[in-house]
Amino acid sequence: MKITNLIAFACLLILSACNKEDDSNNSNTNPQMSFQFKFDANQERLDGFGNPATIPDGHAGQSPEFNSMSVHYIEFVPNQLTPIEGGAVVYTGETQTAESSSQFDDAIKWDEAIVAGADQTFLTLDLSTLPPGTYEYLRASVTYQNANVKFNLNNLPAPLPSSLLNQSGTLAGFIGFNTHVDSLIVKNHTVYIGADKPQGFWAFETQLDDPYQALLEQYADPVQIGQSPAGATTVVNPLSQFGITLPQGSCIVTGALSEPLVITGEETEDVTVTLSFSVNKSFEWIDTNGNGEWDGNSNSFEQVVDMGLRGLEVGVN
Repeated sequence: MKITNLIAFACLLILSACNKEDDSNNSNTNPQMSFQFKFDANQERLDGFGNPATIPDGHAGQSPEFNSMSVHYIEFVPNQLTPIEGGAVVYTGETQTAESSSQFDDAIKWDEAIVAGADQTFLTLDLSTLPPGTYEYLRASVTYQNANVKFNLNNLPAPLPSSLLNQSGTLAGFIGFNTHVDSLIVKNHTVYIGADKPQGFWAFETQLDDPYQALLEQYADPVQIGQSPAGATTVVNPLSQFGITLPQGSCIVTGALSEPLVITGEETEDVTVTLSFSVNKSFEWIDTNGNGEWDGNSNSFEQVVDMGLRGLEVGVN
């Protein structure tokens, strides 16, 4: 090969490498918007209208230790008069046609849901997904929560002791409008459902002190399932006072941004959006014996009435 041809070939290789490097750099220049969760037991406990709330007489509650969460829908809201889906919807999870027995047309596909724990990245999008404008609120439709709670077991069969107090367990709760669940890993055990489940469906797995868990599993299923009453799940919507209503059975929690987010379309830096949920006694049950603790036996527990999160505060950095 002639020297001139070698030089030309080398120049082509260098130019090609430079173009690939430029393409790689260009693919990373778009600013990103990441979402993460925070679970705060000290954040104010609110009712469905966004007002401070206490535990009703005859009920009790505890602040769970959250492991993970999933949301189905995220919407940035310009102001308090913006109707549902009237803002900028930047994320919607996967759905499928609901079962014929359901009151809903669609069901959230649990097996394709994104799940993340505290301070983990739940979702990352191009910041350009959010149209230019000023946003004061955010709506997030919570689908699923997985958290540890404390409980007591009483009236247990031998060879177990009659009572086991201050035990730990994992609660997997579905609070979306309608979720199709094929199977679910609560903590260590898998539950097979194969059906659409309405808001308030839950599964609970015990983790008894050694050696009692192994003994319990000889006599009873370590996972129990249940359903909180229809309409009992608290969904915080402080914009209800402005006439903003939520779809029936949804869990679209609304929270104010710490300060309005202004998007010009000329942004060059990444943005992290932190959704801080109040878990302040968010797990609530009917306290039949008045001891303020969640009690059960090997077959059933005191009736769970609410797993709704108790407020949302949104930070943008």
